[in-house]
Amino acid sequence: MMGPQHAQTNKDVNGPTLMPGGQYIKPSNSSKSTFMIFSPYAEEVGALARSLKIFESHKINLLYIESRPSKRFPGKYQFVVECDTDDAKNLQAAIDEIKKNSEYFNIISRNHTDNKDSVPWFPSNIKDLDRFANQILSYGAELDSDHPGFTDPAYRARRKYFADIAYNYKHGQPLPRVEYSKEEIETWGQVFNQLTKLYPTHACKEHKHVFPLLVENCGYRADNIPQLEDISNFLKDCTGFTLRPVAGLLSSRDFLAGLAFRVFHSTQYIRHSSRPLYTPEPDVCHEVLGHVPLFADPEFARFSQEIGLASLGAPDDFIEKLATCFWFTVEFGLCREDGALKAFGAGLLSSFGELQYCLSDKPEVRPFDPATTAIQKYPITEYQPVYFVAESFEDAKNKMIKFAATIPRPFAVRYNAYTQNIEVLDSKEQLYAMITNLNQEMSILQDALRKL
Repeated sequence: MMGPQHAQTNKDVNGPTLMPGGQYIKPSNSSKSTFMIFSPYAEEVGALARSLKIFESHKINLLYIESRPSKRFPGKYQFVVECDTDDAKNLQAAIDEIKKNSEYFNIISRNHTDNKDSVPWFPSNIKDLDRFANQILSYGAELDSDHPGFTDPAYRARRKYFADIAYNYKHGQPLPRVEYSKEEIETWGQVFNQLTKLYPTHACKEHKHVFPLLVENCGYRADNIPQLEDISNFLKDCTGFTLRPVAGLLSSRDFLAGLAFRVFHSTQYIRHSSRPLYTPEPDVCHEVLGHVPLFADPEFARFSQEIGLASLGAPDDFIEKLATCFWFTVEFGLCREDGALKAFGAGLLSSFGELQYCLSDKPEVRPFDPATTAIQKYPITEYQPVYFVAESFEDAKNKMIKFAATIPRPFAVRYNAYTQNIEVLDSKEQLYAMITNLNQEMSILQDALRKL
């Protein structure tokens, strides 16, 4: 559930509400701290202790300390420390001294603009998503005055109930199951019945292929709202994607970072019953009818993850560009099938009105190209006047990889699916190890081809 640098109060059913930053409910340590990763020149016993003395001498409070084998320098160690950032002057002095005594040094910070050496903080392990999951831009019963449920105290209380469930969720726990009310199921049923009439003629083939499997395996029916736990398990078997409940709107940077781990932050509440074909923010209809089917497709999953990986450590202006690419693809993208246009964006596949409009002759259609798509302006209170067309998900993924290479950051990143870690690639030793692994994979492929 993303909240980038835009604002949205859309028509009948739409993509994620995109809005500027707001007050965090509960900032985690990572919003007030700086992480340093370093490998001292000296490898003898006591290297870490000597490094820690530097922080002590500069009166820097350490919130977290970790030592681990270095992937950059085999046989050596690297250390990770999280520092309190209250004293910027002393912190910079400590950074300068640690950097001078280190063979490798990197720094990441939430407040990256405050330090010339830092890059924006990003999660390095899937568990790190817990660090920002509750740094949300709105919460629970806090609804805008023009929201259909604003004057409905029962609905506001229900929204807070859903937000509290997500707020207390931690990685590794089963996704909370919800008993939806009769009214909520009826609202879902109206949306479900309207949209499923259009899917056979308007949805892309990947969506149409997966949807019957969701009916069979996850309880997609007009009289039943599917549970996130069942859907997440299904997606994990298909592409490794999982769902994570979210209590409110995340910033673009945090939302996109989740995609790097193939994690989609999903709402669990449903829109107000007074206007079943309208919602001013993403709800469970948008998430599970629009997004979920495509995340079960391998090529689309890879494309989505590439956007997430590109966002890690990226400057703020590129985060806005990536969020715009996300908007025009994952949310409002079209693709070409046998010469005809079809919808694959979740904002289209969950909007009865815009799903019809997007394939009419009214909007302008342009080919998807990240460099130009990323700077395209768009309205937020009406149907899109411009849509971008992907020739295929693989083509879109390859274009996104090339675009990511233009992002100014001093390293490359790679997702390790075995450890669910983000590997920062910034040394020759790491690249040599990757080449060795690739050669081994090529040997396996060659052997398989010989046996066919």
